[in-house]
Amino acid sequence: MKIGVFAGSFDPFTVGHKTIVDRSLELFDKVVVAFGINRAKKEYMPLNERMERVRKAYSDNPKVDVVSYEGLTVDLMKEIGAHYLIRGVRNSIDFEYERNIADINRKLLGIETVLLISDGNVSHISSSLVRELASFDKDVTDMII
Repeated sequence: MKIGVFAGSFDPFTVGHKTIVDRSLELFDKVVVAFGINRAKKEYMPLNERMERVRKAYSDNPKVDVVSYEGLTVDLMKEIGAHYLIRGVRNSIDFEYERNIADINRKLLGIETVLLISDGNVSHISSSLVRELASFDKDVTDMII
């Protein structure tokens, strides 16, 4: 079984993230949306709410699992038997960052990273942008799940 893990803090989970999951479903038998817990970060949206929104969005799709984890993503991947890390790439800056991590994960741990170029309709949306807009009381409902 090919299991892909799409990991991040997803605070919040955006429509851009959803497009990556949707496209990943065509490539993998199972896609695990893994919410990494970083206690050093201040949350915009509570973890359980973020996870529940994603569960609701995929409630009719048994190929999607939603989990949370602490520690290294690769440790979670070993635990669930996944060999593919899914990452979304919006621009060349994202690509360079992700490429370096992908090289390390492949060489040291045998993890293959699948980079999916974000859809042009949502490539301008990031969790950071959503949090900033929300901090100025701007409506971000059409940008998040």
